[in-house]
Amino acid sequence: MTFLRTVGRQFVDETDTPVRLRGVAVGGWLNMENFITGYSGNESLMRSTVRSVLGDDRYELFFERLLTAFFGEDDAKLLADAGMNCVRFPVNYRHFEDDSKPFEFKKDGFRHLDRAIEACARHGIYSVIDLHALPGSQNHHWHSDNPTHRPAFWDHPHFQDRVVAMWEHIAEHYKDNPWVAGYNPINEPADESRLVVGPFYTRLVKAIRAIDDRHILFLDGNTYSTEFDVFDEPWENTVYVAHDYAAPGLGGGGDYPGLTDGKYFDKAALEAKYAERTEYCRRTDTPIWVGEFGPIYNGDERGDAMRRQLLTDQLDIYRRDDAGWSIWMYKDLGRQGLVMVRPDSPYLKRFGDFVAKKNRLGADQWGSNGLGIPEVTKPFYEMIAEEFPDFDPYPWGRFDWVRTLILNLTVAQPLAYEYAELFRDLTDDDLIALADSFAVANCDVRTTLRDQLTAG
Repeated sequence: MTFLRTVGRQFVDETDTPVRLRGVAVGGWLNMENFITGYSGNESLMRSTVRSVLGDDRYELFFERLLTAFFGEDDAKLLADAGMNCVRFPVNYRHFEDDSKPFEFKKDGFRHLDRAIEACARHGIYSVIDLHALPGSQNHHWHSDNPTHRPAFWDHPHFQDRVVAMWEHIAEHYKDNPWVAGYNPINEPADESRLVVGPFYTRLVKAIRAIDDRHILFLDGNTYSTEFDVFDEPWENTVYVAHDYAAPGLGGGGDYPGLTDGKYFDKAALEAKYAERTEYCRRTDTPIWVGEFGPIYNGDERGDAMRRQLLTDQLDIYRRDDAGWSIWMYKDLGRQGLVMVRPDSPYLKRFGDFVAKKNRLGADQWGSNGLGIPEVTKPFYEMIAEEFPDFDPYPWGRFDWVRTLILNLTVAQPLAYEYAELFRDLTDDDLIALADSFAVANCDVRTTLRDQLTAG
């Protein structure tokens, strides 16, 4: 077994045989996200509030059991049986280092990631290690464990120094493991100045390559991996990762084919956007790997049928272009995952009403139309639009900016305390049952999605 590498537009193995990397991202596991496991706000807030209710020992019992149940041997087997050959593992920096002890790496920080990579290897699946949340947060939203709406990572060299040291630590640990396809050092960077991200990538690539020059680097473009003008000439053995979410598949509604947010989308429109997002790869003759894409399902039969067609069309575009991909995502409470926690599970029996309240209030951004309670939110949206008609904040404009502030922060953060209170007075056996709800043996498989991915 030797390392994958890039040759022109392709990944190849030790015999120079092309390998098309197709798989899933295991979101919500080593980097937790609110819509995936049902809490509110950002991960570090959720963990601190739950710890305050459970105490240190029982907090460790629950989260260790949850991380163990969420991904293991049975999950790797399911993915291999579905024809997947690659898993992208999003990781929060807090598994390696605490803010209170910067540059001091945890002795057991790799234990779950090692276990997952080894399980995947036994089933012939490569892994991509994705640092999804960086110190200070590299983008504006919950998935970088951001408690605010500002990415402080780009403003503070201290955070940047820590990430360089962290990747040196990760590279040293995995430099001899050929089942690791490569490293995805920064998920969805969002540097509004566009002055820091390019030089930082140059510094980071140099630091990683000084330790490990064999693994592929998977580099996300700026502005949530949609802009690649921060790169000059491509580095060797490097992939420039495009994220290719399509508006009709997100939470705002719309038809496919048809209108979404006043724009017409059909397969030709999808192909044009894909070509735009992958232009740098074509121009530099480097592999195309779509690091994230995939529709959100809402349980509406007609809407979900349109989303399945959207996915079919995207997969057909990727297949015809010989592009690899990693769909978002593997396992959740039913919004998007290939594997879903059952409605009658101990977890959803305990937290189902909370999740319903969270959805009613629009506290999560992913899959929401951004309104929550319209009679409360719409006047505020309208006031901002009327008073500041030229306000167009980075990265996604006025509507997203307002939604983030009033729903995903102001509403979501108080809900985090309500979520934590639902752990009060639970026994150890109760906590174990909640965590085990995420074990694949206790979940359902979205068979239509599995079949689409297998064919893709």
